[in-house]
Amino acid sequence: MPSSLKTIFFDVGNTLLFPDRDHILSALGSHPRPSLEQWHAIERETKPKFDSLVQRGGTVDHGFWYMFYTRLLESLNVEDDGIREALVNATRISANWRVMRPGTCEALQRMGRKHRLAIISNADGKIVEILTRCGITECVESITDSGIIGYEKPHPAIFEAALKAMNAKADDALYVGDVYAVDYLGATKAGMQAILFDVAGAYRDRGLPRVESLEELETAVRARS
Repeated sequence: MPSSLKTIFFDVGNTLLFPDRDHILSALGSHPRPSLEQWHAIERETKPKFDSLVQRGGTVDHGFWYMFYTRLLESLNVEDDGIREALVNATRISANWRVMRPGTCEALQRMGRKHRLAIISNADGKIVEILTRCGITECVESITDSGIIGYEKPHPAIFEAALKAMNAKADDALYVGDVYAVDYLGATKAGMQAILFDVAGAYRDRGLPRVESLEELETAVRARS
């Protein structure tokens, strides 16, 4: 992270907002629900496989959730393609990402006193609506939604569009997101710095810059500013 850091861009999913698991998992019907630890364990197992797929040119967002729920249903001994499709579709709806960790807006406000803040998200064109309901739009200057501009991370065009919207330079900017192949590699290939927001611990043993909370991110930013 450069000492001249001026702008911090955030992912949304699994970074600022988290899935409403109770609502999404209602697609399981009478089948048992996984615990949060089971959910995180599937994340830890799936993300490295997904990273490898993306680096070989595979499908981005849909591909991850297809892989995630395939493995989740296997762990629950559920064989039903219809349920998997319903889970994937529900997860891809921005409105279903509405769980916010306590202190999120306060942490953004603190960081916003020294750095300009913005968002880059692979979404469905409606991410502004949910961010507004959560109060996050008041903490950032710009929101770049792939569903609006037509490019998904890790494509460089979405990072370039976000930088242009903020009139920011790539080498003065940091990107914070949760998936190595999509967020970390996408940002660094666009000339930005990057830190993984790794709540599940999928990259704990990879030697990559990572944090598990916004409070940890604040500390990391202060150490380099």
